[in-house]
Amino acid sequence: MRKQKKILTIAWAAVVIAIIALSGCAKDDTVVVGNSVLVTKTVSLSTDLVPLLSANCAKSGCHVKGSIAPDLEAGTAFDQLTSMGLVSTNAPANSIVYQYMIGVKTPAMPMNASGNPGNINGYMLAWITQGAKNN
Repeated sequence: MRKQKKILTIAWAAVVIAIIALSGCAKDDTVVVGNSVLVTKTVSLSTDLVPLLSANCAKSGCHVKGSIAPDLEAGTAFDQLTSMGLVSTNAPANSIVYQYMIGVKTPAMPMNASGNPGNINGYMLAWITQGAKNN
């Protein structure tokens, strides 16, 4: 009887340890939308998103200072996106900026871009989902 109790205790301990270990092994799967590629890393505004915004949005006549709001240039993108109410960390997929990017709101952005350049949609949604940090 003592031996069975010891074996049962060891078995339960192993199960508890396995559950704890497995619960710590999770990816940061943040988004799968339309033609977006799954983003499984922490998205940095400055190193991941700003280069995509610069290449596709912050162009002359578009989202730059003195043109169409928001100004998505490197030095102003964070303040513009967050202060203008364009991101919602409570409901990331309902963020206004994201709604424009996926074409729910028109005109679809980035303007005159074919599809989803550089997976900009996936990166934007992942960044918002991860808390829209100034990182």
